[in-house]
Amino acid sequence: MLSLLLGLGLPVALHVYIGLRLFTAPGWPAPWAAVGWGLLGLCFLVLLAGFRAARREATGFSRVIQWGAYLWLGAFGVFLTAVLASDVVGAALSLSGTVTDMHALARGRAAAVLGTVVPAVAFAFVTARGRARVERTTVALQDLGPGLEGIRVVQLSDVHVGPTLDGVWLQRVVDQVNALKPDLVAITGDLVDGSVDELRDQMTSLASLEAPLGVYYVTGNHEFYHGARAWMAEVARLGITVLTNEHRVVERGGAKLVVAGVTDHDAGHIDPPLESRPDLALAGAPPDVPRLLLAHQPRTALSLQGLRVDLQLSGHTHGGQIFPFMFFVKLQQPVVQGLATVAGTRVYTHRGTGYWGPPMRLGPSPEIAVLTLVGAPRSDGDSSQA
Repeated sequence: MLSLLLGLGLPVALHVYIGLRLFTAPGWPAPWAAVGWGLLGLCFLVLLAGFRAARREATGFSRVIQWGAYLWLGAFGVFLTAVLASDVVGAALSLSGTVTDMHALARGRAAAVLGTVVPAVAFAFVTARGRARVERTTVALQDLGPGLEGIRVVQLSDVHVGPTLDGVWLQRVVDQVNALKPDLVAITGDLVDGSVDELRDQMTSLASLEAPLGVYYVTGNHEFYHGARAWMAEVARLGITVLTNEHRVVERGGAKLVVAGVTDHDAGHIDPPLESRPDLALAGAPPDVPRLLLAHQPRTALSLQGLRVDLQLSGHTHGGQIFPFMFFVKLQQPVVQGLATVAGTRVYTHRGTGYWGPPMRLGPSPEIAVLTLVGAPRSDGDSSQA
């Protein structure tokens, strides 16, 4: 009981802080302050009910409550950021002597926060639920033979089918991918937010992904929260190649490419036999063939010393998903989005096709990546690694 009360203490305090700044300090005329506090309290109760509903069997009512909880969770983060920013600006104006009427300042800050956050939350919702943006990037790989020149790798990541993303939405994503006519499809983890029993019927459209050189999948951390082994078996049943610390060699026109994949960076903490092993994934791979590594978290690149990897495809970060959280993601991951070099390895970090938790994206839009691979001349002195 004590731990529950302590756990609720911070969320309650932050909600009270928002209410004081937006509804009490401005001194709004009756009944608006009371209405604001009432709505804030209702949102907090919906948030608590949503977390409780997530642990029970899904019903129509529980889904509505979960939707409300996720929406407020995202909006709460945006409100908190805006209120904090308004306090900083207000303090600066007060200290500088620019503003002396504190009541007018409080009312102006509250109006600015409400006038900014409400449309921002609406925009974030529409962005998250809209069509994914196709991001096209060309990457030059040494030793890529002419037969694979211009190969198009289409990457999906962080799809997160679950409480608020269903099979209808996933079918739209699959149709969008197939319209791009990929040569190879890579799915770099966090495919689901739920168990196989809960989501099996929502995932069937994955079987219709089309790519002549194959569709490949690696687990993310969220699969390990919902039964990674069961999901690996289910994805394989849908006709997709699951790479569990292993690789395949694809060939076209006499040219070859190694496609390797590892389990999530932190998998070993949950299921030790499924620990991420880049060395095992690349064991026996031909040394003179370019290597593509699918690894959910970008920081896997930090553990590739002594291994040749020409390009790592990752996700996990969602690009930060909701401003300003991309700045905190940078504390854990070496890159937040796009193509970068990490510890000598080029890493493409996908912003995510879906979203986690709040159905919102404020800043980074959902993504489907198209990576076109081209050959690069080998300079003198270059040598392959094991």
